[in-house]
Amino acid sequence: MVKKMEGFPGEMIIVVPGKIIEEIKKNPLINGLYVTDIGFYPNARFHYRDRKEGIEEHILIYNLEGKGTIKIGSKEHEILPNLFFVIPAHTPHTYYSNEENPWNIYWVHFSGEKSDLFSKITGHINVISPSPVSRKKERTELFTEILVNLSMGYSRENLEYANLCLWHLMASFMYINQFRQILKGSQPDFTIQAINFMRENLNKPLKLDDLARDAGYSASHFSKIFSEKTGHAPMEYFNQLKMQEACRWLDTSTLSVAEIASNLGFSDPFYFSRTFKRIMLQSPTHYRKRNFK
Repeated sequence: MVKKMEGFPGEMIIVVPGKIIEEIKKNPLINGLYVTDIGFYPNARFHYRDRKEGIEEHILIYNLEGKGTIKIGSKEHEILPNLFFVIPAHTPHTYYSNEENPWNIYWVHFSGEKSDLFSKITGHINVISPSPVSRKKERTELFTEILVNLSMGYSRENLEYANLCLWHLMASFMYINQFRQILKGSQPDFTIQAINFMRENLNKPLKLDDLARDAGYSASHFSKIFSEKTGHAPMEYFNQLKMQEACRWLDTSTLSVAEIASNLGFSDPFYFSRTFKRIMLQSPTHYRKRNFK
């Protein structure tokens, strides 16, 4: 089998010099997560890498077309189109393209003090299901954005911009549904429907039973599903949306705290203030005063 590490027609590749990496490590804005190497290998026939001791960085491989294989330990992972895989740092591995149907991959080596936070998508196959709202083009454009800016040299501005883009790129893989949300519109998702109902009724003192009834579930089942999907209990989420609206009024109107409380369905302004302070960690009065300092 012919083996090539790089050198594919149409490829793009940037390897950030070690001296520049040392500068990045001293920059508090970007030392949490940064690119060390990034590239695009189209139709990468005979692409092959074998690292018996792994490398210091994590490696993300995103396959657009064709096939390839990633081996970690004794386990082989077939990488088909619309799959991505993150190889953990310091992990021995081998990967290679299929000879008959070679993969087309975007890839990035990344490191930093916070790079381990992406463990949720590390060490296993991740599927990006094709969809009319997949935003595949936007994701690949993020790779290109980083590549182009780094290709213009390593000024402080270029490094900061490119590595801040890396956060957005990684988020597009870790939070696929959220990345697609901008194109979803009024898609019939249970959680989105519930949140829209909350937003449409911020002026009402709705209870858990009201939210569950609109969603067509029992209160207990609704609460369980909503909490699993959002990480917050339904009524807590509803109150967070109300406090978001309260902040808007405090910032842009002369309404009193009692009037804002009433507009948001709170019959007791003192209970509203306690709720606001619990969520915002400051009182409504203190929040409003901060804009006039």
